[in-house]
Amino acid sequence: MGVHERDSRGRGPGSAPAGTGLTTGEVARRLGVAPTTVRTWDRRYGLGPDAHTGGRHRRWTPVDVARLERMCALTATGIPPAEAARTVLDEATQQQAPPARAASATPTLPVAAGEEAPARRDAGVAPRPSVRARSRAGSGLRLGDVRQECKGIARAALRLDASALDELLETAIAEHGLVAAWTEVIMPTLQAVGRKWESSGEKYVEVEHFLSWHVSGALRRAAPPTAADRPGATVVLACVPGENHTLPLEVLAAALAERGLPVRMFGGALPVESLVTAVRRTGPAAVALWAQSRTTASRPLAQHVAAMEWGVRGARRKPVVLTIGPGWSGRTVPGLPRPTGLAEAVAVLETVVSRQGAVSP
Repeated sequence: MGVHERDSRGRGPGSAPAGTGLTTGEVARRLGVAPTTVRTWDRRYGLGPDAHTGGRHRRWTPVDVARLERMCALTATGIPPAEAARTVLDEATQQQAPPARAASATPTLPVAAGEEAPARRDAGVAPRPSVRARSRAGSGLRLGDVRQECKGIARAALRLDASALDELLETAIAEHGLVAAWTEVIMPTLQAVGRKWESSGEKYVEVEHFLSWHVSGALRRAAPPTAADRPGATVVLACVPGENHTLPLEVLAAALAERGLPVRMFGGALPVESLVTAVRRTGPAAVALWAQSRTTASRPLAQHVAAMEWGVRGARRKPVVLTIGPGWSGRTVPGLPRPTGLAEAVAVLETVVSRQGAVSP
C-alpha cells in the first residue's frame, strides 16, 4: 500500500501521532470487555486502531474507541458480532464518503431515533432499522458522571461476561485500593443496577445477582490472609437477624484485613443466640452490626451486645458496638457509633482496636 493510499477500512497514514491514544488494556477497561475481546474484534472483523506507534504497540484514538463503543452497543441488543461489525464498518465508510449529488437520487432526511430510514425508490428492497434506533440500549444503565470504570463494569455485568467482569473488578481494586474502589466504582455500579432492576419489573435481577457474586469473589481475592488474633483486638462483623445483605460487610472485612486487624466475619442473618455466643467466645474490641432495612434493625439487640462484659473481676471489658447500614437511619442507639460510610467505619474501628490494645492487660 502506497504512502498516500488508504487501506480497506478507510484508514490513512498519520491518522494518530505516535504515543497518543489509549492502550488496548485501557480501551478494554473503558468498554467493559476483556482485552482479548478487543484483539479478536481487530483480528476477526477489522475493528483495530487507525495507527500503530511502531512494532506491535497499538494506540486507540477517540474515533477508534467510538467504533468499539458502537460494537458493544449493538452486541448488547443481541445482534451477532459479525453483523454488528459489518454495520460499524458500513457506518465508518458512509461517514468518510462524499455526499451523492445525483439528480435522480431521493433526498435523504434525518432519521429520528426509533424510525426507519425511507426506502430508495430504485432499491427495490425493504429498509432496515437505523443503526441509531438499534443501538440505543448501550449498557442499559444510567450511570451519570461516575467513574469510567463503572460503565465498563456495568456493560460486562449486562453481558454476563464473567472473565471480563473479574478482570475489571480486580483492576479497579488494584488501582484505587479497596475503600476507594468500593466507594467510587463498585457501589455506584451496584446502585445503578439496583435502580434498573426496580424500574424494569425485575428484568435485570440476574444481572444484579451476577454482579454481586463477582464483587464478593473479587473482594476475597484482594484481601490478605486474616490476621492472627490479638487479645482485645478482634472485630466481629455480622448482619442482624433477618438481614441477608452481606456484601457491605464483606468489603469492610476486606478493608480491615488489609490493615492487619483481626476480623471474625459471621455473614447474614446471624441468630441472636449465636451472635451472643460469638461475642462471648471472641471477646472483641468492637462489634459491627449491619442492617439494610429498618425492619431488621433492632435497638434492643445492639444495646444488649454493648452491655455484654467479660474478663476477670476488676478488669471487665465491653465491646464497642457500631450500627452500620441504612436500616439504622432514624433508629440511632444512644452512645453507639453510627458511621455513615466505609471509610468512616474503617477509621472508627482502627481507633477502637488501637485504644483497646493499649489498655490490654
